[in-house]
Amino acid sequence: MAVLCALGLAGHASQALAAQAASEKIKVVATFSILADMAREVGGGHVDVAAIVGPNSDAHAFEPTPADVRELAQARVLVLNGLDFEGWLPRLLASSGFKGLQVLASDGVHVRRLDADNVAGEANADDHDHDHAGEHGHGEAHDHGGHHHEHAAGDVDPHAWQDLTNGAIYARNIAEGLAAADPRNAYYYRQRAEMYIQKMGKLDAEIKSSLKDIPPQRRVVITSHDAFGYFSDAYGIRFISVAGFSSAAEPSAADVARIIDRCRREHVAAIFIENMANTKVVQQIARETGVPTGGTLYSDALAPPGEPASTYLGMFSWNAGRLIRVLKPAP
Repeated sequence: MAVLCALGLAGHASQALAAQAASEKIKVVATFSILADMAREVGGGHVDVAAIVGPNSDAHAFEPTPADVRELAQARVLVLNGLDFEGWLPRLLASSGFKGLQVLASDGVHVRRLDADNVAGEANADDHDHDHAGEHGHGEAHDHGGHHHEHAAGDVDPHAWQDLTNGAIYARNIAEGLAAADPRNAYYYRQRAEMYIQKMGKLDAEIKSSLKDIPPQRRVVITSHDAFGYFSDAYGIRFISVAGFSSAAEPSAADVARIIDRCRREHVAAIFIENMANTKVVQQIARETGVPTGGTLYSDALAPPGEPASTYLGMFSWNAGRLIRVLKPAP
């Protein structure tokens, strides 16, 4: 009996320690699924992370709920993208009374802006200049093919995570934010961030190696909205987008006609659907032009848990793999 009692007491003690350890985790809220995955990777066992905008959900069209208000009110750390991506966040912050630490993940990235040439919706590929492209050694163009009334020159492209070089900046910013909130584990967060960044660098090199034999004239695809400008700069793939920086924007009939005309004039390898975007317009363009569909790309949201694109690195690997598959010349 004494042994059984001792075992019982030991069991209760271990459960109490486990509960205490769980309660000591930092409550982190990230504005959307990609940032939530990054925070989990950097924070490891010392964080409890929740995403306001979940997998396969559109942060551009998101409307906070009372549950989101309660979630944020309980958090110690908020990880956000910034760059005008989370237009709904100021209202949520005010409603929740959040007083914790805000971590601006994009702080320090080279920001891409909508060029004046692109406002008209028919940017010339050769005239479209990218300062950021020089940093990567690529000069391929990125076109916003439609919805020219939606944005003005100088508008910020918020999708900076679509470049793994920026992903590394995000990871370090998150590590520093967690270190500020939890100084006792600062070394742990920084070490995890550096290991994470090494994985990003390896994947970046693999993608560039796979693309090197694909002729520039073949590197043209269509996507739902202008979410892949940073990816374009990094890897020299030209993306023609149906809508602007926000997936919530509805292209006009004239915008769609303009894209269809460009498909007929230019060598477009494939049309891609985004996981959180309306597929109707993209499917219409595919039908009217005969350009094949290349599958799904993940832009602003991850796939649900358990799927290949359910992590940031998994998303990047998936997108690159789908693009390379359709861009490579037939043997």
